[in-house]
Amino acid sequence: MSPADEAGLFYFQEGKDNHYRMENYIEITINSDQKEQNEILIALLSNEGYDGFEETESALKACIPEYEFNKETLDELLQSFALSYQQQFIAPKNWNAEWESSYQPVIVEDIAAVRAHFHEPIKNVNHEIIITPKMSFGTGHHATTWQMIKLMQQVNFTTKKVFDFGCGTGVLAILAEKMGATDILATDIDDWCIDNTNENALMNDCKHIKAVQSDVPPAGELFDVILANINRHILLQFMKQLSSILQPDGYLFISGFYEDENHLLLDEAAKHSLQLIHSSQRQNWSCLMLQKTAAI
Repeated sequence: MSPADEAGLFYFQEGKDNHYRMENYIEITINSDQKEQNEILIALLSNEGYDGFEETESALKACIPEYEFNKETLDELLQSFALSYQQQFIAPKNWNAEWESSYQPVIVEDIAAVRAHFHEPIKNVNHEIIITPKMSFGTGHHATTWQMIKLMQQVNFTTKKVFDFGCGTGVLAILAEKMGATDILATDIDDWCIDNTNENALMNDCKHIKAVQSDVPPAGELFDVILANINRHILLQFMKQLSSILQPDGYLFISGFYEDENHLLLDEAAKHSLQLIHSSQRQNWSCLMLQKTAAI
């Protein structure tokens, strides 16, 4: 699940009785206006159970279930950054109903439309995807997902083997199947993303997606296309492994970072036989399409 948040709402897993869990949450607001610092904080806070991150011009917000909140741990984590924070209690609320009241379909030109089940079908697009995000990232609203969807049109996915690294809702894996891919592995570090991907794949009548919980690329397999809409640190960490499981002449799509960080990703990609084919920018976010050169 990408820390580049798609919305400031928090969604809860559906129980066996089909009612959404209602939990108390603690929202913390950290007084930090540095982008690089916020990325580090997001990674550290994620490890402590925080989610639903939202960045403003002067602060970073994050939420955590009340029963998981530990003030001493948070104070210790922020001490090295010399940062202050405020906290507030968030009472139980039907977040899913609130999401439904405000969620609007996303249309990526004539390429694809991403909508919820309660929306009317959308015509005049090549692919229609139905998504219920719950706690997962990836409804198409965020600039990174939007750009990934658009750039994917540069490749013929017919009969291709695809790896979606950090699948979130599974929207990119679902689109890959709708575009013709017949063997798709989708992974995410969060178990709710795997459940959500499976539910969304079923809702879209997808039969070729295998969703697995994992925080590392698979070993011993080769893919024609790799999709990775995650944060910059993870992309830099795993660029070598991603290249190693990509077929010669295969394509790697990456997003989840800002335009002024392109050089960091491109420098690392060049070390592993990956060259830039296409790029796009939207709302200061960047998306790169890379191809693996045949000569290793």
